[in-house]
Amino acid sequence: MDLIALLKLPEGKTLEFKRDLSSADGVLRTIVAFANTAGGVLLIGVEDKSRHVRGIKEPLALEERLANLISDSIAPRLIPELEILPWRRTHVVAVQVYPSPGRPHYLRRAGVDGGAYVRVGSTNRRADPQLIEELRRFARGEAHDEQAMPELDSEALDFRAASESFAPLRKLKRPDLETLRLVVKHQGRKVPTVGGMLLFGKDRERYFPDAWIQAGRFRGTDKTHIADRMEIRSYPAQSVADAVAFIQKHSLHGMEIGAVRRKERWNLPPAAVREAIVNAVAHADYAQRGAPIRISLFDDRLEVENPGLLPFGLTIDDLRRGISKLRNRVIGRVFHELGLIEQWGSGIQRMTAACREAGLAPPMLEELGTRFRVTIHTARRAVPPADETDQAILNALADDKGLSTQEIAAAIGLTPRATRTRLARLVENGLVREIGTSPQDPKRRYFRAG
Repeated sequence: MDLIALLKLPEGKTLEFKRDLSSADGVLRTIVAFANTAGGVLLIGVEDKSRHVRGIKEPLALEERLANLISDSIAPRLIPELEILPWRRTHVVAVQVYPSPGRPHYLRRAGVDGGAYVRVGSTNRRADPQLIEELRRFARGEAHDEQAMPELDSEALDFRAASESFAPLRKLKRPDLETLRLVVKHQGRKVPTVGGMLLFGKDRERYFPDAWIQAGRFRGTDKTHIADRMEIRSYPAQSVADAVAFIQKHSLHGMEIGAVRRKERWNLPPAAVREAIVNAVAHADYAQRGAPIRISLFDDRLEVENPGLLPFGLTIDDLRRGISKLRNRVIGRVFHELGLIEQWGSGIQRMTAACREAGLAPPMLEELGTRFRVTIHTARRAVPPADETDQAILNALADDKGLSTQEIAAAIGLTPRATRTRLARLVENGLVREIGTSPQDPKRRYFRAG
């Protein structure tokens, strides 16, 4: 395990720092949350906010104590990898936790209902009954929207609405409902699935009262003054088009003068807007109760928020790399057939590309509580060029081996004092990482931020 590489990273969904083992409960909650969510690394001997390395005086004793704590306190049994990493004249204990097939894990003394945790950003959140059930489904390899609804029959689906959705592509036949898993056989008869009812159920709001989209246009940059609102309760495929139309209706636009004619230019790229809405509808956790999908349009940004954390085992970095796990397989399959989803895992990358081409910052992706939010800012950002000295510092750090203040000063031809001032600003702007035991550590080294 590369300690330097880990110290260069901020705490997040798969990384946490602890100064020591004085708060054993906090350490155990983190290990449980890592195992239940996307795995992660816990470093003991590092301050959580400053990332200063304090080290562990007796690492072997701490390693043994921690192994016993994990064995005695967590169920089902969990066996993470423990490793002692050298750091100068001391050590750091690393705990590598992998995503577990035995979810949900929990603290024995609290039981599964009170002791199961999931990782949300850099925090641990106690799992509510809906999350616990989702953990169990995930462990069984099941999707919520593939589950049968045995209290209904196949006539609960609106075949006419489904046929109209597919009409531009092909003629939908009754047997196709089973192929698409809109209906399944249950005890000798055909019944709709959760996904079938969500997509084309005649009385779907009775069973899924939060399966709709709440859209609002707000004046300014907060929700104090609302200019317009809309409740979008159409079938999901149509609701995507309705939501896009609402946003375009309220988006600011200007004109670009071309060689022959003028073109309208929207402040929100349509391709990014469409991908954000499709992702929200396709990946929402419809087992949650209490809030619909929300679209909030402000003067400076668009927020699209859906119920549900990322599918277990997935991180925001994974999304940016094009890695995807579909929460709703029925909805995803139908959306793919309808052309709303072009290629699995490519939605976030297309959204990012559309923003980049429009001169906008990449979309912000966040897990908030038990919801997922995409934010697209409308301000076009010009990246200020680094001056020659700052660029010289970044070039000196390009090999990723890390340099001291004196080494950087020698490389760029400044005094150590002037170099420290430059480095402090680069650290504050997130361009350079500082690794050491404290700000006064004479042996601290600097690395270019990745």
